[in-house]
Amino acid sequence: MFKGFSLFIITILVSLLTGCGGGTSMFRENPQHSGVANSSAPIELDKLVWKFSAPSKVYSSPIVADETVYVGCKDGSVYALDLYDGHLKWSFATKDNVEASVAVKGDTLYIGSWDGYLYAVDINSHELKWKFRTGGLIYSAPVIEGGVVYFGSKDKNVYAVDADTGAEIWHFDAQSVVYTSPAVSNGMVFVGTLNGYVRAINQKSGQEQWKYAINSSIYSSPSINNGYVYIGADDKQLYAINIDTGQLKWKKKTAGKLFSSPAVSGDKVYVGSTDNYIYAYDEQKSGRIWEYQTRGAIYSSPVIASETVYIGSTDGYLYAMHAETGKRRWRYKVDSKIYSTPAIADGMVIISSVNGEVFAIK
Repeated sequence: MFKGFSLFIITILVSLLTGCGGGTSMFRENPQHSGVANSSAPIELDKLVWKFSAPSKVYSSPIVADETVYVGCKDGSVYALDLYDGHLKWSFATKDNVEASVAVKGDTLYIGSWDGYLYAVDINSHELKWKFRTGGLIYSAPVIEGGVVYFGSKDKNVYAVDADTGAEIWHFDAQSVVYTSPAVSNGMVFVGTLNGYVRAINQKSGQEQWKYAINSSIYSSPSINNGYVYIGADDKQLYAINIDTGQLKWKKKTAGKLFSSPAVSGDKVYVGSTDNYIYAYDEQKSGRIWEYQTRGAIYSSPVIASETVYIGSTDGYLYAMHAETGKRRWRYKVDSKIYSTPAIADGMVIISSVNGEVFAIK
């Protein structure tokens, strides 16, 4: 973004969440960044289950794995919280701000930090397994697929690192800062860059397959569905690009810049805009199905569960919208602006606010 502001916005894109129980948890739920949760979520608002107060600001989106909520903090630490009561289980300190969402695979927690390192931490012993050094701050949320961790850095590279050993497999020169979290699908890794390109990289070789010029800064992370990349940009437009050819299928313009990362469910694409609106578009025909106006710019990314779209706004509300009709099911007021993306787990919605509060709502 633009120094301080861009920093937390990035995390927004980086925003991530996932259900509980073994396996792998990462930004936008899966390597394709679909934004579709594996757990059910409340369609009627009942109560605040718990609240955790971090010691500093939080722009990182929460991740849930094995009954634990992980969230990064501006103080450089990642906090591991109990999913059911919010008590602090343990924490791990890096040397600088953690705004990117973390990822979990098996017994390992992966953390990207502004200190330029990607950390692999043992969830059971809380000890460092390995760390990988890049040449710049890491805003990009790590994505795990096939035993490899993919992420970008401010040093203008996209990295593929062995998830077990931390050994570099390849790096790709994106020729610009990579704020976005990579999406992985069909043997390719997709990223957006600050100089306005969507790039498709061969997952095995690290060689570029194609690039598409948007010519406007990209902070929105890509989402892959039905053979297309969906991604927003600073030019206020949402793009649908063929993953095999790099050819544009359609683009739709909003009235604000798009930092929000799209979610795709069924035949609909959902995204938030800094024009204060939440949008639902037809995936095939690009027509607008519905829109809903909040009272603040939206940097949060939508998450889909129980036929409901969950998304935060800088007006301080977490919104739950009917996925088909766009009718508001409920909203919940927190104590500060929301830049993060909600996580869904065990019938609860987990969200963090800028002033360092983490909430579990059902």
